[in-house]
Amino acid sequence: MNKEWSELNKKAQIQMKKEADFYEGIQTLLQLRRELFDEICLFRTQLSREHFNSIPFINAEGYHSKTIAYSIWHIFRIEDIVANTLIVGDKQIFFSDNYHHSIDSPIITTGNELVKQQIADFSRALNLDGLYRYAETVKACTDDMLKRLSYADLKRKITDSDKERLKPLNVVSDDEKACWLIDYWCGKDIRGLIQMPFSRHWIMHVEASLRIKNKILHH
Repeated sequence: MNKEWSELNKKAQIQMKKEADFYEGIQTLLQLRRELFDEICLFRTQLSREHFNSIPFINAEGYHSKTIAYSIWHIFRIEDIVANTLIVGDKQIFFSDNYHHSIDSPIITTGNELVKQQIADFSRALNLDGLYRYAETVKACTDDMLKRLSYADLKRKITDSDKERLKPLNVVSDDEKACWLIDYWCGKDIRGLIQMPFSRHWIMHVEASLRIKNKILHH
């Protein structure tokens, strides 16, 4: 794991444990998210459209067995669902801003159910400009939410009624590779969700994308 990102993440989590340092912890978290997002934006200048669909580790186990386009979709689709449906109780940006059409995505889910060639085919279908606009909008919206959080909010648990609100939206596939996600999120409090998906989840997928990028460019 990238040492600097790992340290920033650790620092944010430690700061947020103490009420006196909570606000600084949020600032550290926002800095981490900024650095990771800068890395995501760099892909646009460094890679061709075809590179975003490339799946050099197709048979590997782990996050790097995907494509970069998929990873961006997956990070922000999950963040949109968790931040807006589960935490804020609002409409997802994906639906409210009609991103379904501007991204041309064949799915509305997190993509956990896709494997191997399906991931490459899915990536090819995406409108990259739309995808990047979506990512930017979701990040900004979550950052605002994080700034509004209080120390007391961290202990707030996701409830059964949150879960019931999420299920009928069909944004998590009922495939066994995906359906566990709902229970996973709904078993956490806000502090747990800050790690997965708002910080550690980003780190893992961005690092995997860097690995894919290096493989493609130094092939």
